[in-house]
Amino acid sequence: MTESGSVPPEDAFVLNRVIGMGTPQNVGSFRFWFADQRWEWSDEVALMHGYSPGTVRPTTKLLLSHKHPDDREQVATALANSIETGEPFSSRHRIIDTRGTVHHMIVVADRMTDEADEVVGTAGYYIDVTETLEEHRQETLDDTLPELYEARAIIEQAKGALMLVYGISAEQAFRVLSWRSQETNVKLRALAAQLVADMRATTRVAVGLRTEFDHLLLTAHERVRR
Repeated sequence: MTESGSVPPEDAFVLNRVIGMGTPQNVGSFRFWFADQRWEWSDEVALMHGYSPGTVRPTTKLLLSHKHPDDREQVATALANSIETGEPFSSRHRIIDTRGTVHHMIVVADRMTDEADEVVGTAGYYIDVTETLEEHRQETLDDTLPELYEARAIIEQAKGALMLVYGISAEQAFRVLSWRSQETNVKLRALAAQLVADMRATTRVAVGLRTEFDHLLLTAHERVRR
């Protein structure tokens, strides 16, 4: 706390993510149609890439040009596989924005279908998980939001699943869970419990695990009993 008793801006940034005050700026949505490789991205995704909203039309070529050189081939392969198989485009990679800043991204997606339930594309979210917060920010959460940690065991299990599937840190996993909790207006504890239950019921272990987990993450709130 500051001397005036207010929360420092950087701590407020974290608290807003968790308790639902304000809109997260490190998450943005996208849609991709397989037939004509047409993209739509939200203002947040445009900003992640360094563009003012509405000034640039996203294309596959543009998006690939922003991928880190070491990750570009991986992303191009994932996109080609999505177009060929009709599976969602999911990835963990780095992008370089127009200012030259590197961002670590997770793309979480699910199938996009038409009225006949035919798969026509993939839609989901870009999540910027670049480490910008110091370790003591977690202490702020511990001190300010003890009710979240009453469910530590189940939340830790859900975090562990995210860490395994996406290869991210514990803090990044917590931020992803907090985002879905806010996005769907479902309590973090309930969402984590549902995700863990879904994972236990998952039959496919290796092939398609990432795709199936993306689907579970984006739909867990629909199965939570309110």
